[in-house]
Amino acid sequence: MPIPGIPVLDGKYFATMDFYPIEAPEFNRISKFYENLAQKKLTTTKCKHCGATPFPPRVVCPECNSDELEWVELADKGKVLQFSEEVAGVPLGFEAPLIHAIVDLGHGLRLLSRVVNCPAGQLKEGDELQLFVFTIPRW
Repeated sequence: MPIPGIPVLDGKYFATMDFYPIEAPEFNRISKFYENLAQKKLTTTKCKHCGATPFPPRVVCPECNSDELEWVELADKGKVLQFSEEVAGVPLGFEAPLIHAIVDLGHGLRLLSRVVNCPAGQLKEGDELQLFVFTIPRW
């Protein structure tokens, strides 16, 4: 097994960066979120009482404290509100450009996301992005 930071990670994440066992139903009450991600669906919870739709998903509504929540799928497109772009000094295991954006999904929902397949210098605030859930390889 390679020592962390030496050599390059071959496109894999360290086990300590993996969500397991946090994603397992035995360990939390939002395991459905991880199940949905495995099916390439980005979801969150919506309160049946007041209609609040927080992200990340919750087990108790942050607005009215109700525990009557249902799972809803989030939009697969969003608009760039702000972004950062790193061309030099990209961390080990990533390729340049490394772009992160705060994406507005509508209805007051915002998501911090990595932007891929975008050449350096091309992204602008207000651009529409197609969201995609990718698979994290497991060891």
